[in-house]
Amino acid sequence: MDITRLTVHELLEKIDKNEIEIKDITNAYLDKINQREKDVESFVTILSEEAKKQAEEIQEKKKEGKINSRFAGIPIGIKDNICTKGIKTTCSSKMLENFISPYDATVVEKLKNENMINLGKLNMDEFAMGGSTEYSYFKKTKNPWNLNRVPGGSSGGSAAAVAAELVPWALGSDTGGSIRQPSSFCGVVGLKPTYGLVSRYGLVAFASSLDQIGPITKDVRDSALLLNIIAGPDKKDTTSKNMEKIDYEKGLKNDVKGLKIAIPKEFYGDGINEEVKQTLQKAIEKYKEMGAEVTEVSLDIAKYSLATYYIIACAEASSNLGRFDGIRYTYRTKEYQNLKELYKKTRSEGFGKEVKRRIILGTYVLSSGYYDAYYKKAQQVRTLVMNEFNKIFENYDVILVPTSPTVAFCIGSKSNNPMEMYLADICTVSVNIAGLPAISIPAGVDKEGMPIGMQIIRKKFEEQKILNTAYAFEQEIKFREKYKPEFKK
Repeated sequence: MDITRLTVHELLEKIDKNEIEIKDITNAYLDKINQREKDVESFVTILSEEAKKQAEEIQEKKKEGKINSRFAGIPIGIKDNICTKGIKTTCSSKMLENFISPYDATVVEKLKNENMINLGKLNMDEFAMGGSTEYSYFKKTKNPWNLNRVPGGSSGGSAAAVAAELVPWALGSDTGGSIRQPSSFCGVVGLKPTYGLVSRYGLVAFASSLDQIGPITKDVRDSALLLNIIAGPDKKDTTSKNMEKIDYEKGLKNDVKGLKIAIPKEFYGDGINEEVKQTLQKAIEKYKEMGAEVTEVSLDIAKYSLATYYIIACAEASSNLGRFDGIRYTYRTKEYQNLKELYKKTRSEGFGKEVKRRIILGTYVLSSGYYDAYYKKAQQVRTLVMNEFNKIFENYDVILVPTSPTVAFCIGSKSNNPMEMYLADICTVSVNIAGLPAISIPAGVDKEGMPIGMQIIRKKFEEQKILNTAYAFEQEIKFREKYKPEFKK
């Protein structure tokens, strides 16, 4: 039995039946990391010895009846912009290369309360800015389906680690598609929760009004399980929503009869790869067979959303990254004559080119004389985007669109063309602008065997609806049974 091939809910069943022990699970994943990490390069920090020790301790405590939590001993990987006490949190940047967080993010506290085992911190685009994980200071993560392709970004390390079976599941963060797009590229399930459902306390901020932590998993049921753990209000995050606890796993009914699905024609037009369109069309037909009602609609926001997103995101990044100045806890340049030179050289040396590009753009749109023309206008368009989504949801249950216009592209093919990289976010950014929940699930593969993702969107705080919609489709096509990464070189 290949333990690392199992989903988390399958692992839980085998633990309950005493078919495997906690230390067996941890050792199996550490062995797989030793085998495959050199090719995939998904980790920034690997916690091998700590994980082994923790697994032994949890195993003994569980035998003695001192631990009763359902997920005790289940390993996990954590994106390296989520703070972990006593462990490096680098954001894959030279600026934070040696930063050890003095506290845990709220989501990490929740994982610890369940006695889960952190296998390590996962690679990402620097400060979550990018769509390919090529902008990491440390390494370029590879796509397990084809090691010459990118895994997507910015949560590319998280998605690649799950796809390569180096972790059973992982946490990522999504500012404009950074959970969903890499999940699409790597053939796994990525959920971007409603803004405010999961605490952002301890997430190193990129764009505070857009960022959201979420799960990357092997299947939809695991996504529901991990969302159960991390969702909920937090006094340390004033944007978190105080709402009744929901069991997302129990809501997986595998029934979509009568479900009203909207298909926005603008998301299936120019710029979307033909094989992506064909795969999504097959998915639409499958939903019809399952009893859903599918209707083409107009959602004319795509042409506004991308510019709106990059103005807002870069403006907020410019503000949030102002704290990294070499004075307190970050990288500091070795040679400087005065305070101004200290700031300038530290930030020039400590930030990568993509981060500097976005800081410059963000500072520009916030500057005197341009604020009204760009940032204020973008916030007005943001309201327009929200209203357009709300109009669709007055008559339809979910929206179905591609996650990405293409499958994973080759390493280096877009990293020197920022505009082309930004255009790849066209299908995802509007969800963050409106603060909505969305999930990406595998819908099929192209002729070269690369995964194609499908995105399901719903109104705020109705994750249950999109999880069930995704679950029903997943049960029909059985993607994981038919396909798995081949690690082509």
